[in-house]
Amino acid sequence: MSDVKHRPMAWSSMLGMAGMFIFTICTGIFIQPAWNFEEAKAFGEEGSTEAANIFFELLMIFLFTAAVIWLARKGLQVLIKAFVLFALWISMLYATLPLIALIGSIFGMGGQEPWNMAFIASPILSLGAIITLYKYPEWWIVNGVGMIVGSGVIVMIGISFVPVLICIFMIAAAIYDYWAVHRSKHMLELADTMIDLKLPVVLVAPKDANYSFRSEQGSMRDSESITDSSAVQHDDGEVSKKGRDALFMGLGDVIFPGMLVISSLTYMPELGGEVYNPYGSMYLSQILVALGTLVGGLFGYAALMRFVAKGNAQPGLPLLNGGAILGYIVTGIIVVGPAALWQDITFL
Repeated sequence: MSDVKHRPMAWSSMLGMAGMFIFTICTGIFIQPAWNFEEAKAFGEEGSTEAANIFFELLMIFLFTAAVIWLARKGLQVLIKAFVLFALWISMLYATLPLIALIGSIFGMGGQEPWNMAFIASPILSLGAIITLYKYPEWWIVNGVGMIVGSGVIVMIGISFVPVLICIFMIAAAIYDYWAVHRSKHMLELADTMIDLKLPVVLVAPKDANYSFRSEQGSMRDSESITDSSAVQHDDGEVSKKGRDALFMGLGDVIFPGMLVISSLTYMPELGGEVYNPYGSMYLSQILVALGTLVGGLFGYAALMRFVAKGNAQPGLPLLNGGAILGYIVTGIIVVGPAALWQDITFL
């Protein structure tokens, strides 16, 4: 779900958000070979083609959303914050472990030494980032943690499922996102809760150099009635102009297209020669399909911004997921042929 209430057209914010979208997914592409082995996959090698596992993931999303909204209504935000911060810390390990190990290798460590060092340093540094976020949740800290977490999550899920299942997951999530924003509107309530708690499940692109996320207030649910210059009437009758000073995009709007990018990188045929990566083998065909999927997601992002620029909250997944899936199909047909785009799947 994405939202902006703009003063003029917030092109700089939109470009900044696009940059974070690209950085998060490209970081995932870079570290993917470090996790591309059976033990790292959520349901093992066989589970990567079982549709029941995708429906389990969807169920977890529904339950998490319902639990957060229920806890927020009961005034139990402290439990939400504790659980989310713990989950963020775990997710950060997927990205920071290989990156810290690479730094160790650059500084001359050999054999298993870089990884041994990373297994000690990564939990400590990730915990430090989470504590900093808790103490000082400014927008640049929220974005930094969010991008690292996002890159870890897309790798964690992307390597675990073949592209066909990821596409099914994305289509189901896009339908749910549209319903949750435009029909039930509970996704807007969820976004309000996360912004109020200053948690990095959103990315923030300020439109003003003086913007502070720590003082952010307002409701996404008001977005539908607010256009270019929204008027707010005070008790004394004075009317003032008011608009949100930043563009917000849910981290899920990056994670879902990113999952398909990583899945295509993992499961496409190994054609066209190897491409160097410090963590392991990657092939040109896999890179091209992954990048084509990313470009498709960016086309979806450009279409999304046309709606967001009008000042309304929009469900991001229909356009972002649709663009990524189209990019995957078109690039896949060109690079590896249509037959390679289908993987045999089972329900169990």
